[in-house]
Amino acid sequence: MEITIETQVHAPMATVWAAWVTPESITQWNYAIEEWCCPRATLDLVKGGTFNYRMEARDGSMGFDFEGTFTDIALHQHIHFTLGDDRVVRVTFEETASGVKVSETFEAEDEHSAEQQRQGWQGILDHFKQHVEQRHRSRT
Repeated sequence: MEITIETQVHAPMATVWAAWVTPESITQWNYAIEEWCCPRATLDLVKGGTFNYRMEARDGSMGFDFEGTFTDIALHQHIHFTLGDDRVVRVTFEETASGVKVSETFEAEDEHSAEQQRQGWQGILDHFKQHVEQRHRSRT
């Protein structure tokens, strides 16, 4: 089963793209709920390149590595990757009149319900939107 989530980010494409692919930015937004954080992010943004984003509870009680391999990249258009468990993820960036629509489609896993997965991934995407828009406002 595939799940799709999306958000509208009110910022220019270059700003949105940079926040998605820059480790220093990723650590600022890559968590689903406030009790979690992303203390480390590494990536090699080329086809066949890998990424690893460390996600941890802020109290240190648990954590995991979100990692995979990039399978297709088109600047300011899309990023496709395969996760460590072979699930496929497609992220698209579409310019709109008010900014950029970011959509993520991912294959669901079997451990959590589809709704839990949707909420978790949407929480991360919502933090991304908030981070980019705050950053954009502070620069304009």
